[in-house]
Amino acid sequence: MSTIKQYLEEHKQEMIDFLGELVAVRSVQGRAEDGFPFGREPARALEIMLDKCRENGFPVENVENYAGSADLNELEPQLAILSHLDVVPEGTGWTSEPYKLKISGEKLVGRGTIDDKGPAVASLYALKAVKELGIPLKKGVRLIFGTNEENGSADLAYYRKKRSLPPMVFTPDGEYPLINGEKGMIRVYFSAPFEDGDIHGGQVINAVPNTCTFSMIESLPDGPRANFGTVKGTSAHASTPEKGENAITKFLRDYHFNKPLLKSLLKLFPHGETDGKSCGIFFEDDISGKTTCVLSMLNTENGRLHGGIDIRFPLNCKLFNIQNIICGKLRDCGFDIDSCEGTEPHYTDENSDFVKSLLKVYEKVTGRKGLCLTIGGGTYVHEIEGGVAFGAEFPDEDGNMHGADEFITVENLLKNAEIMAEAIIDICK
Repeated sequence: MSTIKQYLEEHKQEMIDFLGELVAVRSVQGRAEDGFPFGREPARALEIMLDKCRENGFPVENVENYAGSADLNELEPQLAILSHLDVVPEGTGWTSEPYKLKISGEKLVGRGTIDDKGPAVASLYALKAVKELGIPLKKGVRLIFGTNEENGSADLAYYRKKRSLPPMVFTPDGEYPLINGEKGMIRVYFSAPFEDGDIHGGQVINAVPNTCTFSMIESLPDGPRANFGTVKGTSAHASTPEKGENAITKFLRDYHFNKPLLKSLLKLFPHGETDGKSCGIFFEDDISGKTTCVLSMLNTENGRLHGGIDIRFPLNCKLFNIQNIICGKLRDCGFDIDSCEGTEPHYTDENSDFVKSLLKVYEKVTGRKGLCLTIGGGTYVHEIEGGVAFGAEFPDEDGNMHGADEFITVENLLKNAEIMAEAIIDICK
């Protein structure tokens, strides 16, 4: 009998061709229509995937174009592999067409190849390998394909209202060896009246801003003076702000012009501080590390100064407490809280049988040491009790996720499928 690895090698070209078919769909969130909650293209990607599953003999279900599923057999599913078929917009800087799969040496280049269409294809061929090799299982397996992970995971929330998830769930939408801990997250939007000039820094709340432009009137003894300019910083993801330099806080440090609102923000967010200490929200634990806190947006509009803050807090903290502290500090400075929303931390016991099984499989296939990771970002399983992220990026690998020339290698596409197939066998035998 052929091994899993041999089977996948024999079906390599099929996998590449099908990934190309999915990449060709620009499944970015679009305008909601009746029957198409996230636009027509995410739904089209879902239908292509479900058609392929159906062609291969798997019972499928489409839950109103929010998400779909394919089952290995008639047994009650005990394991789910959760991936998504929506993608972020293409952006700029590509050296090839984003929605046409390009084979460049060992690289498969195109939007969605690593996040998350490539892993979704790998999950299907893992299931095919187990089925067609006739490997007996005592438990059912379900593949779940979502369509809104990149814009809030409303797909999964709706799916869970309609269908129960199996007791064990992993998503190949993170990194190996295994992510079992995710910090809590808070996003705060605040504002106050401001007539002292124009400021524009940061366009997204989950990134360290790399520019801040300003046009301000400074009051001096000999009269008013106009000041304008651009402050440069270095962008980084909000979960790892120490890797960047915040252009907004740099502006506040160098050009606050003695404006009370700006001086109060500088006091709360000193330039170079990324752990929330001055806001009173510095916390730390041995598993997930320190709080991160980023003043990531500061923009004037219609006579008001609008700001945004991204906070990631450790496993030993509670959402409600952090919200109370940060909102209280901002109100004391004269700001209104426009919104303050977040999620509790997520943690799955590293000693659970599920985690141990997945790490054992990772070590078996890769020959590398399996260990658990805790991250500041959130994965597709953040709201799923007992869920973990398992793949798809390998250590020291960067597939340009969300960037130009996103890719997965042919070798790693097959290796992901092999790991998933071995995980199915180990857990469901």
